[in-house]
Amino acid sequence: MDDWSHLEQALEQLTASGPVEVHEDGEWLAALDGFRSEVRRQGKQALIHLWSSEGNLVRRIVRVAACKPAHIQLEVQRFGRAKPARLEFLGSENKRPAARITREQFRARFGKMLAEQFPDARVESLTTAADLKRSFSPLYARGVISQGRTAWGVMGVAPSEGAAAFEDMLAFGLLWLDWTRSHAERRTLEGLRLFLPEAHSRITLERSHALRAAVGLEVYEYSERDRCVRKMESSSHGNVESWLTPRREVEMTLGAAQGAIDRVRGFLPEEPDSIEVSVPLATREVSFRFRGLEFARWDQGEVLFGIGDKRESLGNANSGKLKVLLRELALKRSPLTTNTHEPLYRAAPERWLESVVRADPTRLDAQLDPKYFYSQVPALAAGDRGVIDLLGVTRQGRLVVIELKASEDLQLPLQAVDYWLRVRRHLVEGNFQRFGYFPGIEFRNEAPLVWLVAPSLRFHPANEVIVRYLTPEMQISRIGLNENWRRGVRVVFRQ
Repeated sequence: MDDWSHLEQALEQLTASGPVEVHEDGEWLAALDGFRSEVRRQGKQALIHLWSSEGNLVRRIVRVAACKPAHIQLEVQRFGRAKPARLEFLGSENKRPAARITREQFRARFGKMLAEQFPDARVESLTTAADLKRSFSPLYARGVISQGRTAWGVMGVAPSEGAAAFEDMLAFGLLWLDWTRSHAERRTLEGLRLFLPEAHSRITLERSHALRAAVGLEVYEYSERDRCVRKMESSSHGNVESWLTPRREVEMTLGAAQGAIDRVRGFLPEEPDSIEVSVPLATREVSFRFRGLEFARWDQGEVLFGIGDKRESLGNANSGKLKVLLRELALKRSPLTTNTHEPLYRAAPERWLESVVRADPTRLDAQLDPKYFYSQVPALAAGDRGVIDLLGVTRQGRLVVIELKASEDLQLPLQAVDYWLRVRRHLVEGNFQRFGYFPGIEFRNEAPLVWLVAPSLRFHPANEVIVRYLTPEMQISRIGLNENWRRGVRVVFRQ
């Protein structure tokens, strides 16, 4: 048997034994996951051809450097290159996670996309490796492209990653831009280029209106089906999506439910003020919450109560069940409880923090006017984002956007951007007075202030980096609260 026949047999045995990875000069070629192979003789030499659904590779074999049961190593010649390369086939008992393979395959396609889009530039250091220290996510392929003494930070996301990854991309892109600029050495980093699947750049383009010009942001949409890349213009998304519910509609809904509100609060006479009511967005329902946790809803005269999806209609026969539930909430959701691992205590922390802040907004800052304090006004098309949006006003007439978070959130500054852009727009258009909010207030002709509020040890380290790239028109303050805020809000620091 000659060397090539022996190589073919060894490859067949290796691929039959389990998962096999292909590496070239140490780089894992994920595009060849599940590959098929062929060795074609050419006189005393041979070509090896590998192919899969994601790509193919052809190399001239110089020699077989190693041929073991779980490791085959070839010295190969790449066409058009003088220096030989090392091609390895590595057997493994465990196949890499499917998500990791998919991301590596996208990284390879993204590299080709960049090379076609910027033919005069050189693609450098494209990777999807996670880096927890620097908050670099494996969801995105990131790297640098350079041309002469100038360069750009680049980042791409695969269509398979989903809506949350598309929305979060700008924050991770700014972190990558910050790191690459600090390590640019003797070249100029012009800015950041982001690549998203077609029809998924809207949120990024909206947020770009709140960035400093120095970011140098360029946003592209790509279609892998058509092999088309298109640069997007941020001006086409100047009107951010939001709406205001007329205040009179909210008051009418609360008025219609007043009998039910009084009845439910009567089930807990010791602390009826702990039961808050509100009208959820785009509904004519009333939500009942105990220290932020929803336990009942009123809808067209009917009260449905229970925690989570298990709800039953309130009537005379089962009113005792609601009394028991409220007493259980009062016991287990008490700020003085010693069992802080109880699920009812830990549930809905942002909503609980909101209820504490709303009880006395001046504890955040004495300049807030406690008569005017609204939640989720204006409403965002994105819906529930895991962060509480509050809107207040100072005694001097300056609007204040307040973002509440009870735990670390890398996205907090850009979530504030979403709300700030909409509040600023409605302020300019005079919509707040038109829809019945802040009656009697004469607003100052200044952009809204922004307060990021969280327990003092719960700000994500990346927040400070991201804030540096936001427009100075956003006057941002970080307000750190005491860790035991459930027992009452106290400001620990203000930056």
